[in-house]
Amino acid sequence: MIENRNAYIAATIYAIIIGLSFMFVKVTLTVATPLDTLAHRFTIAGIAATVLFVLKKESIKVKVTKKDVLRIALLAILYPTLFFAFQVFGLMHTSSSEAGIIQATIPIFTLIFASIILKETSTRSQKIAIGLSVLGVMYIMYMNGAGGTNTSLIGTGLILLSALTASLYNVFARRLTQRYSLFTITYIMTLFGFIAFNGLALTNHVMNGTVHQFMQPFGHWKFVLAILYLGILSSLGTSYLSNYALSKIDASKMSVFSNFATLITILAGVIFLKEEVHLYHIVGSIIIIIGVVGTNYFGARGKSNEKI
Repeated sequence: MIENRNAYIAATIYAIIIGLSFMFVKVTLTVATPLDTLAHRFTIAGIAATVLFVLKKESIKVKVTKKDVLRIALLAILYPTLFFAFQVFGLMHTSSSEAGIIQATIPIFTLIFASIILKETSTRSQKIAIGLSVLGVMYIMYMNGAGGTNTSLIGTGLILLSALTASLYNVFARRLTQRYSLFTITYIMTLFGFIAFNGLALTNHVMNGTVHQFMQPFGHWKFVLAILYLGILSSLGTSYLSNYALSKIDASKMSVFSNFATLITILAGVIFLKEEVHLYHIVGSIIIIIGVVGTNYFGARGKSNEKI
């Protein structure tokens, strides 16, 4: 019981950090390119993880074979690589508030993938609720297009892809967290992100002859504060927290906390970034959240009926 309570506390902290991260990504993008932002973010995360490992090496053990590294690396393609790549490029074309709303679909996609990959069953009521959430996303995307905001439509699509990869991660990570230590998974995933994003960013600079611009963003104090938050808390911290929570609770339950993150994202965008939230955003988000709550409510109700 205590373990489950700690898992929910970890999931709550995870949601708060993720909710604020969209705002900090928007800050970094004012002075750095998406690839540079990701590279610096995971450099900070890699340094923090290595320092933690050195200081706590007596209590932290990382024993893995090449096959183990490959398994975790395959998971790392989904998160952090594709998840953050789609997220940061999507935030170039949309507001952090709208991105947070779209991220609320993660529980829905998690349930769908769990039924396909893990063969988990769903009730008719759950399927209706899933359809409702999908309708909410389609409504927001349609309104973006109807308003002639093509760039926002592109951003919405990229954020939606980010949600899809996060959902797949929730499904596959559930098994790995039962097999490897939390730090082992977190460290390898962070290292993978460091290698992938620094490789892509530096290759891009070499091809364009702009290597001297790679470190320039650190001349801005707002960027430094934002990248420290993103690297230490949003990349390294959330990886550990989500892996811990997934080792104790079901993937579908963990994914529900993305709705709390959505609320934090919207509030942060409006308060700190002075972003506009249109009526259709509010309507769409309400439809999505009703669908998510309904999906989990009818899912829990279905399980209790099975026990009876």
